[in-house]
Amino acid sequence: MSRTQEELREHLRFLAPGNGDESQGLLELLRAEYRRRLAHYENLDRALRTKYGLTFTQFERQHIVQKKDFSWDVESDAMAWEQAQDGIKTLKRRLKQLDALPQKT
Repeated sequence: MSRTQEELREHLRFLAPGNGDESQGLLELLRAEYRRRLAHYENLDRALRTKYGLTFTQFERQHIVQKKDFSWDVESDAMAWEQAQDGIKTLKRRLKQLDALPQKT
């Protein structure tokens, strides 16, 4: 085993000590990162729903960007909101995939 590999294993043990099983530690880290990113996107979605008083679907159907004369602020929000919506779907799907992996006991 190379020095780099051993150092990476030490970092993994530090961040996800678990029971010493590297696969489980890596799985825990992946779950934590997916949850962190999901929380970021959900917070952005919540903030924009509050700002506009609409869901993203309503925002699009009501053509808010056009109604606001394509202002930079509104277009920027629309792009970020769309990315958040896609991110939420993708990360929930990825978490389900991880949850479907066999668990060691």
